[in-house]
Amino acid sequence: MRPARALIDLQALRANYRLAREASGARALAVIKADAYGHGAVRCAQALLDEAGGFAVACIEEALELREAGIRAPILLLEGFFEAEELELIVRHDFWCVVHSMWQLEAIERASLAMPLCVWLKLDTGMHRVGLEPADYQAAYQRLLASGKVGKIVLMSHFARADELGCPRSAEQLHVFEQARQGLVAEVSLCNSPAILGNRLLFPKPLSSDWVRPGLMLYGASPFEGPQAAADGLQPVMTLESRIIGVRELPAGEPVGYGARFVSERPTRVGVVAMGYADGYPRHAPTGTPVSIDGQPSRLIGRVSMDMLTVDLTDLPQAGLGSRVELWGREVLASDVAAWAGTIPYQLFCNLKRAPRVYSER
Repeated sequence: MRPARALIDLQALRANYRLAREASGARALAVIKADAYGHGAVRCAQALLDEAGGFAVACIEEALELREAGIRAPILLLEGFFEAEELELIVRHDFWCVVHSMWQLEAIERASLAMPLCVWLKLDTGMHRVGLEPADYQAAYQRLLASGKVGKIVLMSHFARADELGCPRSAEQLHVFEQARQGLVAEVSLCNSPAILGNRLLFPKPLSSDWVRPGLMLYGASPFEGPQAAADGLQPVMTLESRIIGVRELPAGEPVGYGARFVSERPTRVGVVAMGYADGYPRHAPTGTPVSIDGQPSRLIGRVSMDMLTVDLTDLPQAGLGSRVELWGREVLASDVAAWAGTIPYQLFCNLKRAPRVYSER
């Protein structure tokens, strides 16, 4: 069997969820959209069932997958519904629903619903992606209450630059939110992963929230570019690993891989690893990207292929056929690989494919 695999540590997932809850002092919706950022939504939800206040997904298809797997906890649809016809399914399966557009509000007003909805009313405080305009927020809240179709409203927004700890933008967005919600009596949800972890550095005084929405931090990767004390407590959940399937001894001056992107400057031992961009490893990761071989640091050399990549064994004489190679995990942080590859750990995790997931409780 091909040795490429992604090990998923469910105990680490639970530890990261607890850290989010403890850091915020709030109830936490575990964000498991995009198949739990490549970690497997059903298995992650099952692992968190006894602790999570609920789950958040992007769309109704993701929510239905969880219900079909027997997950009965609250599930929030972060993008709400895309067609009014989905409201019947939302009610039938007791989903919570974000409302971010006036057309959604109007669809609720027109709908005939068997039971009231739980609505998370989203305000655009400056990200300018989705969300109601501040000038419309109070009226939207009152219209939802007056419709008789809504049993509970949670007020929410989303920070655009909370991963930039020196940036004043998050405090500015918070001010817009506080102005727009004046006089409204409802629970509040504002904090994503960077806002949970960087709360005291982002806002003039610690931000209080009834609900937080940890996403990336659940999977053990820091949302920040540099060191950050709270993020240092995260535990990597995914370890992407494989093994060396071939070894070549090359003299100085020999190219390796497509395009001769790497040419040996000295006699070089090259290890061929069963891992490539078809598994989700970034094709554009350059020579020098860190890997770990039998627990020892080394580096990627040459261009990543569809099914294979090459690593430097020159200074690791004990390494050879069958040696374990960690592409990211506890020995090589996904954030470090992402930085070398010019991307973010979110994308690394979400791009995982073909390499089977293997779950453990450590």
